[in-house]
Amino acid sequence: MERSFIARGRALSSADSLAVCATDFTQPQHAAAWLELLDHYARDPMGGGTGLSDYAQANLVRELANLPSFHGALAFSGNQAVGLINCFAGFSTFAAKPLLNVHDIVVHASRRGQGIGQALLAWAEQRAGELGCCKLTLEVLSNNTRAMAAYQQAGYVPYVLDPAAGHALLMQKTLPEETA
Repeated sequence: MERSFIARGRALSSADSLAVCATDFTQPQHAAAWLELLDHYARDPMGGGTGLSDYAQANLVRELANLPSFHGALAFSGNQAVGLINCFAGFSTFAAKPLLNVHDIVVHASRRGQGIGQALLAWAEQRAGELGCCKLTLEVLSNNTRAMAAYQQAGYVPYVLDPAAGHALLMQKTLPEETA
């Protein structure tokens, strides 16, 4: 379903209207735009600065299209894709309810500061409601102050169970690639 959003408290002009719709990888325009935007993010210092690997570029669309837990959207200004959000369904064991994790949010560098990120976060919040989720989660690099401000504007706060225990940190362990 396509939705129109208001950016920064003002309606965009008709030449600049923003539409956010669920990513449909069966549409070649969606698949190509999604891959281009994700690579744009990967080339940014906050995305690692190197771009997507050849393997990722060749396999991501097919893999995500077949992954039931994937929920994503693209933001279009006219016919141009200007942003995306990738979310994955998870589960809160403490609440005994589903949750939705915002894994990636991308706004093209030339379009930042125009409310596109807020529109994508609003889409994710609506989708989480449709899925019966108890909350949305996301991770952000500690030096990505612009993104943190946008998330706080949308109502996100650091994850804390007890202030004496501190806030949660995201950790990872990279596994060796299969050699089959």
